Amino acid sequence: MSKEKDFIEKSFEEMTEDERLKYEITVELGLADKVKEEGWKALSASETGRIGGLMTKRKRQKTQEAED
Repeated sequence: MSKEKDFIEKSFEEMTEDERLKYEITVELGLADKVKEEGWKALSASETGRIGGLMTKRKRQKTQEAED
């Protein structure tokens, strides 16, 4: 099984914190079906960048909340 398929087929509890965040954002952006059917490679650069940007933003927010 490829790393990509393994990630998609993992249960939410088996995912790392980063994988959970990535998957949650993918669902919110409406890209989960595309990823499940065609894999992460099917996403465009702009879609991938959007996911990465939102992940970074949320990680920063979480860090700031922990510091306050």
